[in-house]
Amino acid sequence: MADSKGPKLDFTLKELTLSCPTEDVDVPGSSSSVVLQDNKLVCVEYPAVVNSVDKMLVTLGGVKGMSKTFAHPNRRLEMRFRPQDPFCHSLCGNRFPSSNLVLRVRRRVRKRDPKDAEIHMEILGVIGTTYKFQGMADFQCLAVHSEGGKDTSLYDKIILRKSENQEFFEQPMPLFLPPASFSRLDSPVDYYYRPDISQTSPQVPNSKNNFIGLNRARRPHNAIFISFVDPTVPTECLEAAKANWVRVCVKEKDKQAEEQLKKMFESRPIWSRNAVKANINIHPDKLKLLLPVFAYYMVTGPWRSLWVRLGYDPRKTPDSKNYQILDFRIRCSTKHGYSLSDIPVKAKRSALNYSLPITFNKAGPQAASVMELPAQEGPGSSRDPVPITYQLKESSYIFKEGMLPPHRQMFYQLCDLDVESIRREVEQMNEDEQQVCDERDGWCVLGTTDKLRDIISAMIKTVIRAHKPSLPEFPKRRRRVGQNSKFSGRDHADEEEQDDENKDDEDEDEEDEFEPSEGSENEMETEILDYM
Repeated sequence: MADSKGPKLDFTLKELTLSCPTEDVDVPGSSSSVVLQDNKLVCVEYPAVVNSVDKMLVTLGGVKGMSKTFAHPNRRLEMRFRPQDPFCHSLCGNRFPSSNLVLRVRRRVRKRDPKDAEIHMEILGVIGTTYKFQGMADFQCLAVHSEGGKDTSLYDKIILRKSENQEFFEQPMPLFLPPASFSRLDSPVDYYYRPDISQTSPQVPNSKNNFIGLNRARRPHNAIFISFVDPTVPTECLEAAKANWVRVCVKEKDKQAEEQLKKMFESRPIWSRNAVKANINIHPDKLKLLLPVFAYYMVTGPWRSLWVRLGYDPRKTPDSKNYQILDFRIRCSTKHGYSLSDIPVKAKRSALNYSLPITFNKAGPQAASVMELPAQEGPGSSRDPVPITYQLKESSYIFKEGMLPPHRQMFYQLCDLDVESIRREVEQMNEDEQQVCDERDGWCVLGTTDKLRDIISAMIKTVIRAHKPSLPEFPKRRRRVGQNSKFSGRDHADEEEQDDENKDDEDEDEEDEFEPSEGSENEMETEILDYM
């Protein structure tokens, strides 16, 4: 495959010397000057004998599939020995940078004088990327049912090749549910039943309660987790948390980020991680070490998945209701006037485009390539690198009227909902003189979170309809009432039955409203796993 988007090359291969078989024989044209073409090529080291190029391309997914794989630097090239079999497990090729040349050499020899040979050389291009199949193919499983010493193929019975009637789906069929992959690794590992060093080392304490993940090292971030039912909150961070931050706080910008985060918690006692990322430009790995120095993490309750300032207990202060969390998810249903495909906010992931983990390359150091060397600096060029920013946008934690959330599931704090009607709803006080902090609604009036979701959903519905017209509403189909009175009762019964069915459909839509949206990320679980 040729790639014409690469940088143009402005250097020439001056001389290419070919060594002779013997030193006594002098072959004319043993050295030549060859012009280097600016074509960038991709090399695939195919792990089989190629007799037909067309069949070889089909096993690699065709030109379209290979181009799609090449567009993603972390994707591995898949090869299927049986491309027509959907149960065929692929052989994955790793992607490597390279700086090889594709050289075409033509040698012309005179029939009368074999010593008189003329050699023509031409460089077709530079190979910047090479795919190598270094692993083994996964275990293969054929769709075959064995019974009584006979093997019966199931491909025509379980693969839908055309439109079938109901009898095709109701016919008896043996259970055939092979896994997506049998082996987790495709490279052989020398195990030899050797014991794990961490389990036998006397320095590492062996816990009898931990049976899962014995070989996994714990992340020493030293965060403090507090549940809603815990009686007290911590007033100081762990000494190990301070030591970890002092160890990585080596640059001036790290100290500036520390001072900035300290001022943030002094002005506001509770923050979400996205809100911190939107206000401080710091590496995410360093932020994991800095947050436990100033705050603890709430696991449950109305402040779940939030970082609370050390020594501050929101369960004892009614003013902390402004910092409560609102788990909002965009409602996807035709009942709300738009379908799933009409929503401009796309899902992060899709089950239809799922790829196995073995099809992705793990990040690792790779050899430098000649094609990736920087250009020569001129008199006007600057040597200062381009600053890298890790700061999120304001829309990642603030909601305003007339905007769409960046994701289908968002975690908003009530103080970050910049809408007047929402503020009035939050400021409502309980009728009882004695206020009690509820685990679901916190210091707000019972049912406030549901009302806030309805307000935000109505605003999003208005924005979506402004971009795209709503679905047409079809009138309910009713049976015609005949002139004979004996059919009137039956028609009336049919109308009532149909109304009941429509009501049942509406009830099902109501149940589906608060289902997790496709591709949504559970931010609380992800953040907890970072500190375990």
